[in-house]
Amino acid sequence: MEDQKVFSKVPEVIWLFWIIKILATTLGETDGDALSMSLNLGYLVSTGIFAALFLLAVFFQIKASKFHPIIYWVTIIATTTVGTTLADFADRSLGIGYAGGTAILLALLAASLLLWHRTMGSISVTSVSSPKAEMFYWMTIMFSQTLGTALGDWTADSEGFGYANSALIFCGMLAIVAGLYFVKRINRTALFWTAFVLTRPLGAVVGDFLDKPLDHGGLALGRFSASAVLIVLIAICLFAFKHRPAAKVH
Repeated sequence: MEDQKVFSKVPEVIWLFWIIKILATTLGETDGDALSMSLNLGYLVSTGIFAALFLLAVFFQIKASKFHPIIYWVTIIATTTVGTTLADFADRSLGIGYAGGTAILLALLAASLLLWHRTMGSISVTSVSSPKAEMFYWMTIMFSQTLGTALGDWTADSEGFGYANSALIFCGMLAIVAGLYFVKRINRTALFWTAFVLTRPLGAVVGDFLDKPLDHGGLALGRFSASAVLIVLIAICLFAFKHRPAAKVH
């Protein structure tokens, strides 16, 4: 959704990127719930574990001299898992609620983007070519993933739309963003970050739809089974991404 060539540390943003992003955010939801709920570690402990993994993944991502798909997407998944448990901790354990959590995280995301722009002069992913820019990039992504979790839960649970209907709502919003891409007057960077944020609540509600019990509107696949299936699908997409035909240069 953003015009760019392949950069050393950032993948090319084509349709496969968005498919992998949605799968990764869905995996983050099932993994986060598996640790905090299925293994009964709770939101705070799970957040601490995933935060450590996130920081470790970001360290390797920034230290890498070139783009490595596995490191990049592991880091993305790490942001979704910590985002899942952090949002649940704030919404449920601290009693902030989905609406309050969404508002706070939206403000943090806006502040992150503003600080990034004021410091680096651009928030485009095509400008992510230095360690400082990468730090802003991953901080922004972490806030966007946490925001998406709260927004997805708010829509599906608090507003009562359910998981399937919420997925349709977010799919429709993403379709609108995709359509706006062809309107030349609209800023491509703004569209990219809007789509990036919206894929997270979509993944959150799809993840819940896969693993929640039937009497709660889910498919009852189980968090570990759903995670295994998602990992296989991500691996297939990464293989297709790597071996896709080269774009023709006119």
